[in-house]
Amino acid sequence: MSSEENKNANMQQHDISTSVSVLGARTHNLRDVSFTFPRNSMVVFTGISGSGKSSLAFDTLYAEAQRRFMESVAPHARRLIEQTSAPDVDGIDGLPPAVALQQSRAGAQERSTVGSLTRISVTLRLLFSRAGIRPAGIPFLPAESFSPNNPQGACPTCQGMGMVHEVKSDALVPDGSLSIREGAIASWPNGWQAKNLRTILDALGYDIDAPWHTLSERDREWILFTDEQPSVPIFMGLNAEQRREAIATGTEPAYTGTYTSARKYLLQSYSGGKESVKKRLSRFISVAPCTECHGKRLNQNTLSVTFAGHDIAEMGELTITQLKTLLLPFAYARAQYLPKEAALREAVIKMTADICGRLEQLEKLGLGHLSLGRRSTMLSSGELQRTRLATQLISRLFGVLYVLDEPAAGLHPEDVRALIPSLRSLLEAGNSLVIVEHNLDVIAEADWLTEVGPGPGRLGGEIVYNGVPSGLAQVARSPTAGYLFGESYTGLRRRRLPERWLKLEQVTCNNINSLDVQIPLERMTVITGISGSGKSTLLARVLPVLLQQLDKTPQDEESEEETRVPDVQGKIIAGENAFSRLIRIDQRPIGRTPRSNLATYTGFFDAVRKLFAETDEAKARGFDASRFSFNLPAGRCPVCEGQGQITIELMFMPQASAPCSTCCGRRYNDETLEVRWKNRTIADVLALNVDEAITVFRRHETIQRSLTALASLGLGYLTLGQPATELSGGECQRIKLAWELQRVQRGKTLYLLDEPSTGLHPADMDKLMRVLDRLVQRGDTVVMAEHDMRIASEADWILDLGPGSGENGGHIVAAGTPEEVSHSQNSVTAPYLSSRLKKRIGDPEE
Repeated sequence: MSSEENKNANMQQHDISTSVSVLGARTHNLRDVSFTFPRNSMVVFTGISGSGKSSLAFDTLYAEAQRRFMESVAPHARRLIEQTSAPDVDGIDGLPPAVALQQSRAGAQERSTVGSLTRISVTLRLLFSRAGIRPAGIPFLPAESFSPNNPQGACPTCQGMGMVHEVKSDALVPDGSLSIREGAIASWPNGWQAKNLRTILDALGYDIDAPWHTLSERDREWILFTDEQPSVPIFMGLNAEQRREAIATGTEPAYTGTYTSARKYLLQSYSGGKESVKKRLSRFISVAPCTECHGKRLNQNTLSVTFAGHDIAEMGELTITQLKTLLLPFAYARAQYLPKEAALREAVIKMTADICGRLEQLEKLGLGHLSLGRRSTMLSSGELQRTRLATQLISRLFGVLYVLDEPAAGLHPEDVRALIPSLRSLLEAGNSLVIVEHNLDVIAEADWLTEVGPGPGRLGGEIVYNGVPSGLAQVARSPTAGYLFGESYTGLRRRRLPERWLKLEQVTCNNINSLDVQIPLERMTVITGISGSGKSTLLARVLPVLLQQLDKTPQDEESEEETRVPDVQGKIIAGENAFSRLIRIDQRPIGRTPRSNLATYTGFFDAVRKLFAETDEAKARGFDASRFSFNLPAGRCPVCEGQGQITIELMFMPQASAPCSTCCGRRYNDETLEVRWKNRTIADVLALNVDEAITVFRRHETIQRSLTALASLGLGYLTLGQPATELSGGECQRIKLAWELQRVQRGKTLYLLDEPSTGLHPADMDKLMRVLDRLVQRGDTVVMAEHDMRIASEADWILDLGPGSGENGGHIVAAGTPEEVSHSQNSVTAPYLSSRLKKRIGDPEE
């Protein structure tokens, strides 16, 4: 029987009314995959990082479901809906409508909040409008007036943002001895724009060659702060007298220039610019709470209306748990201040009951520490996904396939235990679940397990196992089976007791209050605790601020909200001089465009380009190393400008990308590709994966150092030219760590990692732990916030925060070796840590 007949026979064996059958999936690294899984079940896709799980779940199943849905939508309406590319698959039978819940920030905007994402804010605004207590003289306000995103409710001073931008006047001209031509106005743009502004001022009659401090105060004030925008004719190369003559004779100017003051330029550029522009201009701008609304974002009339003793902004700052406690008496009709009018009383009961039901769902998912006013840009990817999950649980859709991306990411084991019943409730409502997951506790709860692999990248893309979870134990080539069913294991590293300490005293930030903390030097410390207990505050806020003079982390682009670091109080009383560097390694992207990739970020591509420039052919043609950069015009393809892809915007269809027809996706022009090094073009090198490149560059130490660091972290499957936009958060974090590993060590370093196990298969976690142990062995200090108990059990020291989340957290519940913390009576973490330690049979032999 032919391969095609085999596929068709396989498809016919299953009842499509109770199962989903995939035939010939080839998206990304999938190898013509065909398999079937049951509907109305919890199906988990697992496998090594990069094996093809997401390609199967999101880029095949969900993409095909969305494609079918789009066919039923009117063409003119399709352009309003974000669409995915059609999957490369022969067919899928039995596929119901699908909803994807990914760890993506799409839709997470500056003005969106937990309240708006869950629609709780809509009901809350209606509650204040209908039943709020209004002081005398304040008219009835419609629900729209209680939204900071509506002109009726927004504070007029800050336009509903809660923060105002002010120009730092003393920073605009740091050196008054310079003239305007010499660059006295530091906040001006660079290049032609600065020259244009100088030319306009000159045409307006201002002396741009005199030292700034010699200009009159009136002139300085106007140049920096005027709101006027006068336009003048610009004549290139003429002096003042010649300009007057040209104007008098009606000579045509080169162009008409419009002046913009330094302040106006700053505010316009900062408010409407990219994050990179904001970062460049931030030293000239101060961001402070609005003095009119005090950060509450609403106008005074709106803030004068109260319910249960709070205005709507104050309610938005309460934690979900606190707000539910406040409103439950109204929902149960037990509140003292329920309206006496029957219709209004009934409306209040129904609205508060609806709000409390939604709040309870968020609480069940471990989000009780959040507030409705928390901006979505400040949520972790796991928190954002669970917020969306709560909305789906509330909506009670029927007959839907939910595709979830690691819902247990960023969750303490206690929160994972609470997550499972929520997922089951989706099944009970008549839906199906496909979950991409590495968490062993979630995998163990699956009704059906599909493992993709066996390896990553080109070594994956096959179905290793497809059946009930218990059957995986018999699959010898499964990377997951040993972790799921293994009863014991030898520790990954030899643990050592602390000897010297970094000591912090009276630390206060967010929910941490007057805390004394001790972190062992030259050891591995894991900070544990349930979500919202204060782990990230201690790791990502307190330590970098108190050790800011050591923070040498290459700063990624951050949103304005993320740069508003809360006040950190406290002091270091010991150990401050033990480090020369502090490095934070998080899961932010290594670049925001396809031009950034693995080779350029880690820096070894410079060495590769030099190798090509040293070939006889390159020398004969006069090519230097810059010729082999796809970012410079000389060597890159002129059509795609070195991106390798052409993106096409179609009005009624999804944005389409295709390999450039001129360079066939190779990024370079023909002349550059005629140069070969060891019979490979520069494009051939970018197409190599890390493991292949290790062999190719085995005699080049600089390049080899970077490649072996990447391979040691399980990234051997990534291609050197893989765009940064295609990398997961976990891959980005490991690439940053590899970049650190390749550096020549200069002094001791403190490494801070925020949940490094996120997105990693247990086998990849093992590789990560061995690399982190190498850092500790060479005398560095590693501190990480982590939920995975297998990693925690490997630590030299544990700081367990809690006991709860939000205002109930922020305390050190237990501190000590993993064994000591596992015996704590007050720790939520202790039982899970104890269970893991029972399987750890000792330290590995040296």
